[in-house]
Amino acid sequence: MPEESGAQAAVVDTAVTAYVLRLGDDALIASHRLAELVARAPQLEEDVALANISLDLLGQARALLGYAGRTEEQLTGVLRTEDDLAYLRAENQFVNCRLVELPNTDFAHTTARQLLFSGYAFELYSALTHSTDETIAGIAGKAVKELSYHRDHAARWTIQLGDGTDESARRMAAALEAAWPYVDELFAADDVTRTVAGAGVGADPARLRPAWDAFVDGVLEPAGLERPEVPPITGLAGKSGRDGVHSEAFGFLVAEMQHLHRSHPGASW
Repeated sequence: MPEESGAQAAVVDTAVTAYVLRLGDDALIASHRLAELVARAPQLEEDVALANISLDLLGQARALLGYAGRTEEQLTGVLRTEDDLAYLRAENQFVNCRLVELPNTDFAHTTARQLLFSGYAFELYSALTHSTDETIAGIAGKAVKELSYHRDHAARWTIQLGDGTDESARRMAAALEAAWPYVDELFAADDVTRTVAGAGVGADPARLRPAWDAFVDGVLEPAGLERPEVPPITGLAGKSGRDGVHSEAFGFLVAEMQHLHRSHPGASW
């Protein structure tokens, strides 16, 4: 292989590893936030639904983090397992979007976060079913079926709360306003997304936005809700969750998620 082609291949491989790690972190943190609500949902049926959605996302996270570890091993010679990546990284080494780490302030906030994220993830994984990377395409093929239910579930609750009582509508509108500043980060492009999209491995995030807009607008209208007019959130020096810059609440989430593994390293049961 010519030296220039080899260098370009290394750039693509490095970007693929970074890209898959982002996908895995999105799914892992989204799953953990929902897991916090197990046995605390407003209805028994909802308890089961949220637990199932959390498990779907955790399954996606396992597949993606495992693949990220294997692709990283090809670059570095060092293997980090899915557990290593989930439980032994510091807060600023996670590269999830900040939307998924927003706390469960109330059920409306959980619903708003799920609506915005699952709508995005459905469009993303639909595109990734056409990835030239067979592993990513395979993971996406399974995930997109699960995400279709996740976004339908969030859409039904958004309409129910928005078109419900004055109090439920007020809370749903407030939750959307709190989550909306984190939307633009989902569709932001950088060197990683440009490289994987150019190689046919990943999706161009900007191309996902029109379908996401149509989906969200199609939910907000029957819910009697309007798009919040709030500016996007910015991070330190313009950095975002993809750069390891997270919200204050994220540190508590990571501490709780990693507590057992770090307290009993190597334990099995």
